[in-house]
Amino acid sequence: QVQLVESGGGLVQAGDSLRLSCAASGRTFSSYAMGWFRQAPGKEREFVATISWNGDNTYYADSVKGRFTISRDNAKNTVYLQMNSLKFEDTAVYYCAAYWSRLRTPINQYEYRYWGQGTQVSVSS
Repeated sequence: QVQLVESGGGLVQAGDSLRLSCAASGRTFSSYAMGWFRQAPGKEREFVATISWNGDNTYYADSVKGRFTISRDNAKNTVYLQMNSLKFEDTAVYYCAAYWSRLRTPINQYEYRYWGQGTQVSVSS
């Protein structure tokens, strides 16, 4: 089992940058693929980015490709989401999630068993 705590959200202007962090408890963090998802007001939660257990494989939603970068530091049990050139439409609650596997890196949120509480990102236009 793993517990996840996100941080780094806030209110920024369009064009600014933010870095989200997700700290995981437990000694088996490196056995999990990690993902970031987001939910905007009135919308379904959607995929943002995922990263394999060792960081070798990353996947991004088309809407964030080229602007967001997912990374991880297994020594610190932390996954990051660097968000550049933020847009108003990036406004959402951002969640990190963990999937127990060194073989797969799902983009389907329903495959992720462990979730953080979320951190709010608000971008003013």
